[in-house]
Amino acid sequence: MITVKDLLAQKTQRAIYHVVVSDTVQKVLEMMREHTIRAVVVLDDAGHLIGIVSERDCALKVLLKGLRAVDTIVNDIMTADVTTVSAEDSVDQCMHHMTTKSIRHLPVCKDGKVIGMVSVGDVVKELIRHQAELIGYLEGYIRGRVAG
Repeated sequence: MITVKDLLAQKTQRAIYHVVVSDTVQKVLEMMREHTIRAVVVLDDAGHLIGIVSERDCALKVLLKGLRAVDTIVNDIMTADVTTVSAEDSVDQCMHHMTTKSIRHLPVCKDGKVIGMVSVGDVVKELIRHQAELIGYLEGYIRGRVAG
C-alpha cells in the first residue's frame, strides 16, 4: 500500500508555499504563477494551518463576483475547514477525500504543522504507475515469465 509519505518522496516540488490571512489575493495569484502551483496554505503566526486558498477560490470568490484581487484579502476567501492527511495515510484515503469532498489539494500535517501537499495530480500519477506495474506483471504471467 502506497502512503502519503511515499507520494511526498516522489515529488520534485517539495516546497510548501503559504500566506497569512491579511495577504491579498493578488499576492496569492502571483505566488501561484511564480511557482506553478494551484493552491497555497494559510498559516497563523505559530505556523499552524488555518486555511487553504486554491485557484478555484480565487476564480469563484473574487473574479466571478467582480472583486479586485488587489483589494481582497485571503481571510475573505480562504477555506477554513481544511481536510488534511497524515504521512501514514494511504493513497486510497486521499482519493476518498478528494472525490467525496470535491477537492484537489490535501495538506499533509504532523503535529498541527504542514509538512507537504498532495494534489490530485500526484494521486493520478501514482495510480498510472501502479497500473503500468500491474499490467507488466500480468503480461509476464500470461507469457509464462512469472511463476504462478
